[in-house]
Amino acid sequence: MTAIGWAQIGLFFLVVLAHDVWKALWFPDPATGRASFGIGVGTLVLTTNVVLLGGYTLGCHSMRHVIGGYLDRLSGHPIRKRAYDCSSCLNRAHMRWAWCSLFSVGLADLYVRLCSMGVIHDWRIL
Repeated sequence: MTAIGWAQIGLFFLVVLAHDVWKALWFPDPATGRASFGIGVGTLVLTTNVVLLGGYTLGCHSMRHVIGGYLDRLSGHPIRKRAYDCSSCLNRAHMRWAWCSLFSVGLADLYVRLCSMGVIHDWRIL
């Protein structure tokens, strides 16, 4: 699979996880059944997961290649140059992003699993 294919797969998962965060922002009202905006511990856990995975994905070597690493000269493409510089900045701490995102995925999965089993409840903050 090419670098473009891997980058697209990574971005697809980020979009799906960001959609889960959006859905976690809405709490059903037991009395009326209508959803109201709120923030819970689960929302924070899922948001942290997306941010850490986004830092890892957007700073990976294949993403840098997709953005503009295959070009001989980036100076003629100012938007690509800015995106490449941003990706390169994230790439400097790529291993840190990798470890943090690894633990955040495990924590998010465990939290969602325990909530779905009824072992714990998602505490609403706002």
